[in-house]
Amino acid sequence: MHAIRALWGSTHPGPTLVVTALALVLGIALGLEPWRLALLTVAVFAGQVSIGLSNDAIDAPRDRAVGRGDKPIARGDVSERLAWACAIGAVAAALLLSAPLGFGMLAAHAVFLASAWAYNAGLKATPFSIAPFLVSFGIFPSLATLSMPEPRIAAWWGWIAGAALGAAVHLTNVLPDLEDDRRTGVRGLPHRLGPRASAVLAAVGIVVGAVAVLLGSSGGALTAVSPAGWAFFAAVVGVAAATAVLALVRPPTRTLFRLVMLAALLLAAQLAATGGAVAA
Repeated sequence: MHAIRALWGSTHPGPTLVVTALALVLGIALGLEPWRLALLTVAVFAGQVSIGLSNDAIDAPRDRAVGRGDKPIARGDVSERLAWACAIGAVAAALLLSAPLGFGMLAAHAVFLASAWAYNAGLKATPFSIAPFLVSFGIFPSLATLSMPEPRIAAWWGWIAGAALGAAVHLTNVLPDLEDDRRTGVRGLPHRLGPRASAVLAAVGIVVGAVAVLLGSSGGALTAVSPAGWAFFAAVVGVAAATAVLALVRPPTRTLFRLVMLAALLLAAQLAATGGAVAA
């Protein structure tokens, strides 16, 4: 049980569950049959587990060097070998579970995962560290639309909303670890921009995502937006404003990342309120 708890703690449980919930909400909004919805949700969950485990397994030597006591692998609660075995097993499960949903879903999920693993493997230390988040989150709405009986790529505004949200996730997730990262040679885009600029840019990304959903789902006719759509839009913008204000008045903390995760759930709810228009 101790090893299981340590492995779960190495999956980045918060983001793993939030991204899984996003897939579930999108699947429900698209009216997926129960078996398709279940496969989509479990496949996304397995993929996220693989991403989290591979990230912490790769980072274990750096985490030990800076004394990261919050990292189970770095603490020695679970071996790197076991973490790698579980990460590889999880990515294999994610692809196997995607296959029954069709070749399009399988291919899209494979690109999504390859992009995320590329970040873990080294892109995080380059000026292009944001690229995997733009790619993976841009693809993300299509995982649900490609799981439909008549699969299709998500609408253009779904791609924009996903990519904008991915950028916000990246720009805020690393902020509390900037100094530790510098000590171990990791200098991604947020490290180069600085904490305040990164957080403000993340807030802008959140708003861009919400505007894309609002305009795209209504065909530009704002009078066609439902009251629920407006309510979720206002909530997302409110969270973005709170993120920007906190970034300007306080040192960066995990609170900024938690706010972006909340924005992600609200953005998913905004997408759901469109009645599956992202598949149009």
